[in-house]
Amino acid sequence: MSSEGRERLPAVPAGLHALRDRYDAVLCDLWGVVHNGQRPFASAVRALSAFRASGGRVILLTNVPKPRDPIPRQLDRIGVARDAWDVIVTSGDAIRGELAARAPGPMHLIGPRSDSALWDGLGMRLASLEDSAFLGVTGLDDFDEDEPEHYRERLSRACERGLEMVCANPDIVVRLGERLHWCAGVLARDYEALGGRVVMAGKPHAPIYSLALRELESLLGRPVDRARVLAIGDGIGTDVRGANREGLDALFIASGIHRDELHERGELDIEETARALAAESAHALYALAELR
Repeated sequence: MSSEGRERLPAVPAGLHALRDRYDAVLCDLWGVVHNGQRPFASAVRALSAFRASGGRVILLTNVPKPRDPIPRQLDRIGVARDAWDVIVTSGDAIRGELAARAPGPMHLIGPRSDSALWDGLGMRLASLEDSAFLGVTGLDDFDEDEPEHYRERLSRACERGLEMVCANPDIVVRLGERLHWCAGVLARDYEALGGRVVMAGKPHAPIYSLALRELESLLGRPVDRARVLAIGDGIGTDVRGANREGLDALFIASGIHRDELHERGELDIEETARALAAESAHALYALAELR
């Protein structure tokens, strides 16, 4: 790597504790950083708990396509300690306003009906593609088996009708256990490629950060100094780019969705990490193999 490239290498801190004096709060991603959908990462949970015990604030910032209300019980169930976080903010929380503005629809749903908490109380009516006013996308209909190409014809028909897509989760993929699964963001990507209009509110888009920073201001009891807020995540296109857009320092975690490329044999490849960040026009001030 050139000398210019080396200047852009993220720093590798000893752990989150080494950054405590620089930051009052962290906005920390969930999937890929705190847990893998099935079990927590013990070192990450300990790090966040210690950060809070020292007086720091932790907001869990996740692109999950549902409101925050059920998330604490899910974290309890897989073993994420409650003392590791203060507040949870979701992409579902951020997108509810967009759905409310379009109620009662009708909405053509792409994604499982079990995501209905997202539009509960909005009076939303679901409809066929032909009878709908817009698309509401929370994910693929079958999380385990579907592929993006299965939706090509449906998305083409929606685009021909000029339907707007409201996407509740900008993530392209998520790691569940050892396997990567497609998320709603892949359909948003494909719909935009067809010429369709997509509305999103989760990371890297501004609404979820506005909501998180309002929550943080309430926790701190004073205006937020963005220079003292650290964003932590494993998604370059979502967590890191979102932090960059919001003027927040970023700590990139290599063991999540980019594990196979950047975390070989459990070690952080810092030069490959810098190249991967640059490829997506993103910059992380820090990087770690895992949050610790």
